[in-house]
Amino acid sequence: MKHLLLLNILIYSFANHSFSQVIELKNGLKIHSSVKIKKDFYLLDAGKDLQAPVIEIEGNDIVVDFNDATIKGSNDKQMPDEFYGLAVLIKSGKNITIKNLNIRSFKVALMARNVQGLIIEHCNFSYNYRQHLNSTQQKEDVSDWMSYHHNENDEWLRYGAAMYLRGCNNAVINNNLVNGGQCALMMTDCNDAMIYNNDFSFNSGIGIGLYKSSRNKIMHNKLDWNVRGFSYEVYYRGQDSAAILVFEQCNENVFAYNSATHSGDGFFLWAGQTTMDTGKGGCNDNLLYKNDFSYAPTNGVELTFSRNKIIRNKIEECDNGIWGGYSYNTLIRKNEIIGNKTAIAIEQGQDNKILSNTFRDNNTSIKLWARKDQPKDWGYAQNRDVRSMRYEIADNVFNHEHLVNDISNTSDLVGRNNYYKNCDSLFRQDTTISNAYMTDVPVLIRETEDDINLPEIKNAQDAFLSKSHPKGKKEMRITEWGPYDYKYPMIWNTNPQSQSDTLQFDILGPKGKWKMIDAKGIKNISIKEGVVPSKIIVITNKAEKSGVVLEMGFIGDEITTQFGEKIKAGTPYRFNYKESFVPISWSVNWFAFDSASDPVESAEKMKALVEKQSLKQETTADLHYAWWGGIKESGKVYSPFLTTATGKVEVEEGKYELNVTWNDVVRIYVDDLLAIDEWKPVKFLFDESPHKRVKLNLSAGQHIIRVEQAASGGFASLVVNLKRL
Repeated sequence: MKHLLLLNILIYSFANHSFSQVIELKNGLKIHSSVKIKKDFYLLDAGKDLQAPVIEIEGNDIVVDFNDATIKGSNDKQMPDEFYGLAVLIKSGKNITIKNLNIRSFKVALMARNVQGLIIEHCNFSYNYRQHLNSTQQKEDVSDWMSYHHNENDEWLRYGAAMYLRGCNNAVINNNLVNGGQCALMMTDCNDAMIYNNDFSFNSGIGIGLYKSSRNKIMHNKLDWNVRGFSYEVYYRGQDSAAILVFEQCNENVFAYNSATHSGDGFFLWAGQTTMDTGKGGCNDNLLYKNDFSYAPTNGVELTFSRNKIIRNKIEECDNGIWGGYSYNTLIRKNEIIGNKTAIAIEQGQDNKILSNTFRDNNTSIKLWARKDQPKDWGYAQNRDVRSMRYEIADNVFNHEHLVNDISNTSDLVGRNNYYKNCDSLFRQDTTISNAYMTDVPVLIRETEDDINLPEIKNAQDAFLSKSHPKGKKEMRITEWGPYDYKYPMIWNTNPQSQSDTLQFDILGPKGKWKMIDAKGIKNISIKEGVVPSKIIVITNKAEKSGVVLEMGFIGDEITTQFGEKIKAGTPYRFNYKESFVPISWSVNWFAFDSASDPVESAEKMKALVEKQSLKQETTADLHYAWWGGIKESGKVYSPFLTTATGKVEVEEGKYELNVTWNDVVRIYVDDLLAIDEWKPVKFLFDESPHKRVKLNLSAGQHIIRVEQAASGGFASLVVNLKRL
């Protein structure tokens, strides 16, 4: 007994001794045993790439308590799209715990590779890398579209991440905070994780992303406002942002009790390129249970080319509540689907069940259809039967729907015991439907058990938005750095497409008072001071070249700026609105070419091509184009093609920013001087439109901007604008 007591004392003493070490952080620090970090604010820059982290952790059975220390990187940079480097790398070990750590201003805050039993808890990785968005309230810019279709070679890292895990099984990620970034938690080849009680909200890309990751439990997380590519009543794109992203052979995951609202997609699942090429596999047997996927600009839930279960979720005010293209053996049961353009839309689906759901105030309840032909070079369709068939639609309640069933080119459909109330039209179907059996006699719907077995989470947070929290698409305001989070004062244009002299604004933010300090380019303003929130009306003076500038002051509650800076309550704070794009008059021409006359190859071929009669001409005040498969003229499609544009612009003396988005190559001259040279078609490897911006010092008077852009085929784009700084 004495020996046992002595052993316990020794173990206890050793454990306490390991934590009695309190060390300071420094660049290049390597940690191989348990340690406590001195609480401090550390300014530590990593290497420019992700190969030289600030801190490296490796070993087994390690606890690193960072004691609420903060590591700030990229100290020679200011803007989030300039942030670089990796703060913490954890590699090749097991049972490693990271807790109470704050990291900001890095491209990647924490990366873990091949760690078994990793725990990350009570950390704040907010305000790290995010792209500078080019879309505005008035226009979408296609360069903001992201692509997560491949990550075999860590392609996802180009978007940065708060946490990036690869090959980490049995991880536990809980009670962490990531706001004001682009991607919060990204996982590849990670299985059997527990991810709960986190807040990954108000980011411009992805809340949680999975790639080839299975059997993970993702529960009780706040994943709201992970969004970009949206302007209320102007465009609803999302640009592949999502609260939850599930790509490429992710199976048997559980997503339960998460709030995933106001995101590009609430839930975005794609089977993966392997399935697209072979018709095999997929992202199968995932469970979505009691989540809120409301207020998505695109799809509340998107699940394609796979079989899954969607049970007891809330999906409100989306474009499509559930988009299930090519889904099969999928169960959609007991969901509350409200106020969507289309509640459930499934193309080429098979053996799906739509049971005991509540539909209310949707434009279309259920849309099922199939195309007559599939692409002949598409492996999925060549290796599988993709007809639309064998549906069971039963025990659903349809209340105040415009159209309940919109069904075409579908066979073997059974409908029974559905209940309709105050619906405008029950069916729109055509002669392509066969063997449909509908017996919709209203009967008492019997409540059944869910037969769901979920792990119990102790002290699980209520992740859902409170009744008083702002909700709805009107509350999604995308700035040049991502979604507005209500933590700082902002003036927001509520009629961005107005062509009149009258502009309307909301003044939003924490509680406090605002006052107009300065205004340019206006004739009149309805009020010059007030409390937050407020509404103001401005009459502009279109004759002024400066555009509209409103400078305001605020005093009130504590502020957290969009870059994460804390401003104490009662401290004066300035914020503004600038309408800074300079109008340009463009003259545009298009020319078709072939391999023999390719203008990308040489200046001589370029000269010869533009000396010919152009295929098409146009004058415009907005050089903003996107083409799929070439240009169309007189009923013909021409690809490849060359675009030339000459713009005349009158400016005041000052500093300006020239912006361009393009595919495949572009050159821009300002007053015959080469300002942007991207005439290398092999330089950009991803399926995205690149964007570039350059600073210009322009003298007062007229300037000439000349643009040359060439596209070899497929998707092409050209967007050029000039902005006063």
